[in-house]
Amino acid sequence: MGKVIAIANQKGGVGKTTTAVNIAASLAAAEKKVLLIDSDPQGNSTSGMGIDRKDITGSTYDLFTGKKPFAEIKKNTHFPWLDVVPAGIDLVGVEIELIQTIARERVLKKAIALFRDTYDYIFIDCPPSLGLLTVNALTAADGVLIPVQTEYYALEGLSALMNTVKLIKQDLNPELVVEGVLLTMYDSRNNLADQVAAEVRKYFGDKVYKTVINRNVTLSEAPSHGKPVILYDIRSKGAQSYLDLAREVLGHAKVGAR
Repeated sequence: MGKVIAIANQKGGVGKTTTAVNIAASLAAAEKKVLLIDSDPQGNSTSGMGIDRKDITGSTYDLFTGKKPFAEIKKNTHFPWLDVVPAGIDLVGVEIELIQTIARERVLKKAIALFRDTYDYIFIDCPPSLGLLTVNALTAADGVLIPVQTEYYALEGLSALMNTVKLIKQDLNPELVVEGVLLTMYDSRNNLADQVAAEVRKYFGDKVYKTVINRNVTLSEAPSHGKPVILYDIRSKGAQSYLDLAREVLGHAKVGAR
């Protein structure tokens, strides 16, 4: 059965989509069968994988509403091991439609159950909010991966996310765990970055990945070319960092299997 990981942080600009695209691609490069579900109406994971939103014929909206079968929704990518469920502009209206739905928090979990066994990993790129899209992702997930930028406002709002995780565990998904916390946008020249990293490690302990994502120009450039960084420039520090993170994720899975 595939492992479902929601990538969430209600604060925008923390490297959430960058992480979603590049961890998915890095695990696919390791020949793990991966699905990336773009659950953010902005659709940045979709464009970051080189999918033109104008060419989308099925999307995450259809996954939530059941209006199209999964086979018509998923899109192929540069990697034979990686599929994407793209996000279209219609995803904006899903939360309004879900209000009238019975068990509305479990809609995505029910949809994923139909194809979960097809993949080793399913990543859900959540929107920068704690609305029904994110609640559905956390209810469907085995774990949540939290990107945290090593900047002044990094911890602001993190308590709100952890409170949401706590509530989801109590009421909707008792098996949900913090899969890991990823320090992003690290700048070794900035003393504040070290202070924030220390605070995050103090709070989350061994849940913080050893891999740290440094500020890197290549990581910023790759999305404009519609490619994960390992395809754009595999020799870059950004590409090597996400390959290291993929090794950690695989290592965690091996430990959990013992």
